[in-house]
Amino acid sequence: MFSVLSYGRLVARAVLGGLSQTDPRTGGGGGGGDYGLVTAGCGFGKDFRKGLLKKGACYGDDACFVARHRSADVLGVADGVGGWRDYGVDPSQFSGTLMRTCERLVKEGRFVPSNPIGILTTSYCELLQNKVPLLGSSTACIVVLDRTSHRLHTANLGDSGFLVVRGGEVVHRSDEQQHYFNTPFQLSIAPPEAEGVVLSDSPDAADSTSFDVQLGDIILTATDGLFDNMPDYMILQELKKLKNSNYESIQQTARSIAEQAHELAYDPNYMSPFAQFACDNGLNVRGGKPDDITVLLSIVAEYTD
Repeated sequence: MFSVLSYGRLVARAVLGGLSQTDPRTGGGGGGGDYGLVTAGCGFGKDFRKGLLKKGACYGDDACFVARHRSADVLGVADGVGGWRDYGVDPSQFSGTLMRTCERLVKEGRFVPSNPIGILTTSYCELLQNKVPLLGSSTACIVVLDRTSHRLHTANLGDSGFLVVRGGEVVHRSDEQQHYFNTPFQLSIAPPEAEGVVLSDSPDAADSTSFDVQLGDIILTATDGLFDNMPDYMILQELKKLKNSNYESIQQTARSIAEQAHELAYDPNYMSPFAQFACDNGLNVRGGKPDDITVLLSIVAEYTD
């Protein structure tokens, strides 16, 4: 029903209920050793593919990856634009290829941890140069944990995103990028006759952030299928169920979050964040937003090789 992605031998020595160890050298969050991420993933495709993981780590038109290199742990999510299906194009091909290319670049060490936009840019350029034509569009969010510096570097293009939770509160959150209502920033490859007509943004347009993390920090990275159906307070309630940093607990919590978002997506009487956003834009909308949902849940832990 779900997939789990986990890398490295990691031991968390922080109290996940909200307390992190303090590092006098850095002013917060743990000792001087390397950090790593323990990550589990879960998702649902909206079109009767409940809980099924398509080849290439794709839930419906969503895609994701988790990869590690000696210098960093890297993960990402992407949401293929479903409108391409009207033109006979499978939207999951673009998002899935984009994420697989990012994963390969990381494993080959062809990236700089402090520059996640660079990962996105190189991957997108490879897609543009692909000998086999690949059409489609996708949002993308890349999160990189630099093991040695204990800094998280992020790049978010569109309405997928991430949040960082510490002490039961959201301490960092990505900014959603929209051209206008329900039209997020996106990477695109269009046929020659449609170039200049199809909406396409540069990877450089991605919102980029860098900040220190602490042992026990929780990082949730997801496509808009989660954030359009669950406000932060609901997500935080689910994260309170995360009692420790072991793989099974993270897996169970990721699954619980994805399942709740999936259920709310089909509730016609629920005032979802998406419905509220629609009302703010003058539309009379109520209910959840049926969509593909991908959730990657990570905990910052001590890393030992």
